[in-house]
Amino acid sequence: MTVHFIGAGPGAADLLTLRGRDLLASCQTCLYAGSLIPEEILSHCPEGVELINTAPIDLDKIMDHIKEAHAKGHDIARLHSGDLSVWSAMGEQLRRLKAEGIPFSVTPGVPSFTAAAAALGAELTLPELVQSVVLTRTSGRATSMPETETLENFGRTGATLCIHLSIHVLDQVVRELTPHYGADCPVAVVWRASWPDQKIIQGTLGTIEAMMPEEITRTALIMVGRSLGADDFTESRLYADDYDRRFRPRGAEPRFPETKD
Repeated sequence: MTVHFIGAGPGAADLLTLRGRDLLASCQTCLYAGSLIPEEILSHCPEGVELINTAPIDLDKIMDHIKEAHAKGHDIARLHSGDLSVWSAMGEQLRRLKAEGIPFSVTPGVPSFTAAAAALGAELTLPELVQSVVLTRTSGRATSMPETETLENFGRTGATLCIHLSIHVLDQVVRELTPHYGADCPVAVVWRASWPDQKIIQGTLGTIEAMMPEEITRTALIMVGRSLGADDFTESRLYADDYDRRFRPRGAEPRFPETKD
């Protein structure tokens, strides 16, 4: 029997992957993060499933539930919001499962930063303007940041920054990034990306604080960068008519000449 870690996506029930849906439907036990998982996603679980909301319990209790289900011969769905590769607390669970000899699998989910970019209709990397995206956060009660991973250091790169778990310190974000991006740099705050009540606030580092509704205190992503809303970037060479590529050879001596069978 296997523990299937499943990324539930950013919130919209139809952004769950097909693999995730099918695994949910096959598991007799489902442990889910109840504070962030919409009920519509749980509807994919089979009839008679044992549902365990992990929001109010600690890691030891979570592992107790997993071991109990494993002893019953149950396949187990461990459902987390977003994608499991960042800020999911999956690593500490995997470490314990390995020590217990309990097999597991990992199914990725749609991460919140891509859902936020989709809501904005934005490509975060634009030719000759921005070619890197940094996923980061600020220090919090649960997890402090390594001393080299600062907003100032990331800001020096000019990359598009997707800053998670930090809306409560928006003033700090603005203060630390303005010297590197300028007060006119575009900023977007996306609250509950992809949920029915999603909200988007767009401004600049100089204006965003004054624009923020008081009720937005969590589950919001801060995005900072010149690619947000830009329209003065160079077009990609990928689709240029004279660009020689494997699937569209060009020129007198193309690198990838067409072959005839």
